[in-house]
Amino acid sequence: MTSKIMKAGAEIEEITPKNSQFLYGYPYVMRMSEGAHDPLTCTALYLDNGARQVMFITHDILYLNKAQVASIRSGISAATGIPAGNILVSVTHTHSAPTPFDVVISRNDSVVPHYDEAYMEFVVAQSVAAGVKAVGNAREAEIGFVMGDATGLGTNRHDPAGPKDMEVPTMLVRGLDKKYICAMMVVCMHPTVLHEDSRLCSADFPHYTRELLRKELLGAGCPVAYFTGTSGDQSPRHVTRGNNFSEAQRLGEIVASSIIAKAADGVVFDRSLDIAVLSRQLDLPRRNMPSVEWAVANRDRAKAHFEALKADPTADKRETRTAEVDWFGSEEALLLATLGANNELEDVYASCLPAEIQVVKVGDHLWAAWPGEVFVEFGLSLKQAFRNVSLIGYANGDLQGYVVTREAVEKRYYESGNSFFDVSAGYLMLEATEKLIERLF
Repeated sequence: MTSKIMKAGAEIEEITPKNSQFLYGYPYVMRMSEGAHDPLTCTALYLDNGARQVMFITHDILYLNKAQVASIRSGISAATGIPAGNILVSVTHTHSAPTPFDVVISRNDSVVPHYDEAYMEFVVAQSVAAGVKAVGNAREAEIGFVMGDATGLGTNRHDPAGPKDMEVPTMLVRGLDKKYICAMMVVCMHPTVLHEDSRLCSADFPHYTRELLRKELLGAGCPVAYFTGTSGDQSPRHVTRGNNFSEAQRLGEIVASSIIAKAADGVVFDRSLDIAVLSRQLDLPRRNMPSVEWAVANRDRAKAHFEALKADPTADKRETRTAEVDWFGSEEALLLATLGANNELEDVYASCLPAEIQVVKVGDHLWAAWPGEVFVEFGLSLKQAFRNVSLIGYANGDLQGYVVTREAVEKRYYESGNSFFDVSAGYLMLEATEKLIERLF
């Protein structure tokens, strides 16, 4: 279908809590917020080429479940007429934001409270408001693309020399007056510079990425739609010099600086681009949970290894941290083994399935959206098969766990221990995504 002149609109709504909230993301720590270092936000980007509409929405929170996503989509669709299936909803996955819902793997964590339902209703309402306002302020626009470079932001969390994706595909949207409407990017890295000792709400390093982009390229107040990509096994752990805001700023500005430099080299903008959206629902295969006996032995092994490193003054702090996270994962694996043995996981599967695979095409550029914390290898495989494609994780509802590789299972990485689905799930999602992209072209 021939495209017409593009229209675009964007909006930011704040989702910073107005009261003290439990900050979710680090187990076994009572972490109530004592304020906000930077505002938690929801950002919506709307595109309309006269033939089709699409909306991208991202939030500074750890997860959103399928029910919350459905409420956001239905609210925006009812108010604007955008098809609900043409709205991509995701998160930055900051670990310094309130609990989004009752995450199953935290049932054995006595310090994690029931999520604040009123707060999450507020998040949904603000998300709908951002989407509706983005449509309302849409104007004629042009779009350009640059490829940023996040080298130095982090590495593979299991092996610093292991698979990683440092590309930062970025869509720049501006009005015909050359004033920017929005920048949208995908970064494949956990935003976890800040750890459990921080008691302030924060977007972590993405906040500083957005701020520097506004200061040196986009203009004050310009919306920046920051999406987290395939970061399931990606972490800044091996490059950080500390777990504080100055370090978050250093890393966040690496991403922004690369985009600013690429934009300075020249960007080709286009006013007429095709838009297409396809999706598919998948009933993923469930995982055969390990026996409780195996899970107990695995937990004891992981905890002993962590305690030994913790007691060793010569141990590398990063290795100790990795061992601690492995212990956390082993506790979660034991919980899943217990719940599986007692047939208590049906509500989890009902809340997650079917899993939605969504692909959005704008011009020659593609965004695939998957639920779950996706290992980087899947995004790299997709890039090998197709040009100008990036994979967004944590999208359109959560899987309450990781989408892991066969290697992760074989090497007993902790992410495979708290996955709810069989290791074949990621490969089935990859196959479905490739078929959707083939249909789009």
